[in-house]
Amino acid sequence: MKEDLLIVDAYNMIGNWPELNKLKQANRLADARDQLIKTLSEYKKYRDLNMIVVFDAMYVPGNSKSFEKYDMEIIWTSKDETADSYIEALARRKQSRFVQVTVATSDQAEQWTVFAAGALRIPARELLADVKRARSEVKRQTQEIFDQGIVFGRTTFTQNQLLALEKLREDLSQRHHDND
Repeated sequence: MKEDLLIVDAYNMIGNWPELNKLKQANRLADARDQLIKTLSEYKKYRDLNMIVVFDAMYVPGNSKSFEKYDMEIIWTSKDETADSYIEALARRKQSRFVQVTVATSDQAEQWTVFAAGALRIPARELLADVKRARSEVKRQTQEIFDQGIVFGRTTFTQNQLLALEKLREDLSQRHHDND
């Protein structure tokens, strides 16, 4: 079975995901980057795939660097290298009989280049829709497990604790909904 590798054009996601783009427009680009990485890390865990997130030096000039965060590789290109060219070369290098590369970008030229190298492509909005689907699936599965525990009496919580947990779940759900 092939290993799945998702390569994300980070600034393309920030520009195309409404919540992140609002942060960028409000001069809170660092917050948008942090939120993107956090969101992608949750998605990575649920979908069980390897992920590389690529930022170019367009907004943060400096030396190129690479580091691990949330079990993902985060790459900053050098100041003279675009994320597009880096991603295209990386997709060609990683795509093989054993690895299926998918590149997340809405850049048409980049999509065609990676597709020609055998990689799949997913537009930014489509990835966002799948991220939201994954969140919904997690919420639904969590609720099912919670409900089964109550129905079958396998809970060690008191009724007051269960009510407090339910209120907390609703508050978190509302906060999450407000952020979408």
